[in-house]
Amino acid sequence: MSRRLISSGSTFEKSIGYSRAVVDGDWVFVSGTTGFDYSTMTIQDDAVAQCEQALKNIEAALKQADSGFADVVRVHYLMTNGADFERCWPAMGEAFGEVRPAATMMVVGLADPRMKIEIEVTALRRASGARKTTGRASGARNTTGRARGAGAKRAPVRNKARAARRKK
Repeated sequence: MSRRLISSGSTFEKSIGYSRAVVDGDWVFVSGTTGFDYSTMTIQDDAVAQCEQALKNIEAALKQADSGFADVVRVHYLMTNGADFERCWPAMGEAFGEVRPAATMMVVGLADPRMKIEIEVTALRRASGARKTTGRASGARNTTGRARGAGAKRAPVRNKARAARRKK
């Protein structure tokens, strides 16, 4: 599988040495993204405005990765003031309300005192229709998570306690 680097054009990426996002197989890892408007390298003072801009920046990176908010499985919100979190909920809910990824919010210090929020996401790209089924409904799985064919043998049991439970 190939690895692809995605840039937003932010001067930070080249200076610091990172990518806005990295696509590795079906996974998309979007770096912590702040509310800077990368076209002008400006940032608004309001936390909600920064949240909205950060989500626009993330959406643009996901689009470059042939992905979108619907593919997001994890989101980390880093905020300088916990009191601003609830004010950002409408913007967060608009992006992730139907998706409902696993989420964490932390109150932290950020690199620039103008920054009030940084958002990082992980997405798993899904082929249209090909991987809509999940879990047991899509077929039996072995211990590596790979589907077993009709004639495939069961993966060996790796610990005695599990083997004993199966005998009961």
